[in-house]
Amino acid sequence: MKTILVVEDDPLLLKTLGQVLKKEGYQTILCENGKKALEQLNQLQPDMLITDLMMPEMDGTQLVQHIRQQLQSTIPILVLSASGEEASVLDAFRLGANDYVTKPFNPRELSLRVRRLLN
Repeated sequence: MKTILVVEDDPLLLKTLGQVLKKEGYQTILCENGKKALEQLNQLQPDMLITDLMMPEMDGTQLVQHIRQQLQSTIPILVLSASGEEASVLDAFRLGANDYVTKPFNPRELSLRVRRLLN
C-alpha cells in the first residue's frame, strides 16, 4: 500500500483530502504545516507528498525546496494551492514539484493525478 503525506493548514480540507485518498486505497499521513511534514518525511519515508503553498511556519515552497535541495529526494510532489497565478505555478515547478492542482479541485482529477505520479 502506497503512503501519501498530505500537508494542508485548513483542518477541514486536510481531513477531506485524507478521506478521498483513503477511499482510493492509499495510506495517509496528515500534517498541518511544513515543519511537521519534514519530521514525518524523515521518519516514515512516504511514497508521495501533496502540499499546500500558503501555510504557517514553513510554506509549501520552502518545503519543496528543502526536499529537493537539502534532502536530495525524488519523491513525487503534487502542489495543491488556491493560487492559480502563473508565477506561483512556475515557481513550484522550478523548485521541483511534479504537478500542480488549483483549489477548489475535483476529487476524481486529483485521484488520477496521484495515480499517474505514483506509477
